[in-house]
Amino acid sequence: MTIQEYEEKLLLLIDDGIDTATDDELFAGGYLRGHISLAAADCELENEAQLSAMKEKVEQSIADTKSELSPSDYVLVCQMWRKISA
Repeated sequence: MTIQEYEEKLLLLIDDGIDTATDDELFAGGYLRGHISLAAADCELENEAQLSAMKEKVEQSIADTKSELSPSDYVLVCQMWRKISA
């Protein structure tokens, strides 16, 4: 699977849950979309093809912006990331 295919898969997982998602899940999914797309773009710029590198970039990006979120929102985002990236 390529980075682009993985990005599309992750975004589709988020989108597929919109109809039944709670407000918290909608927030976490929307928040993650930007981190996922940014990580995929970074990988493309760096000619990085390893999915593990993209996952690490998303996780680092989430960690870097932890201070932007309340503790409970941070937990929601991390839970959503673990759910869709598994």
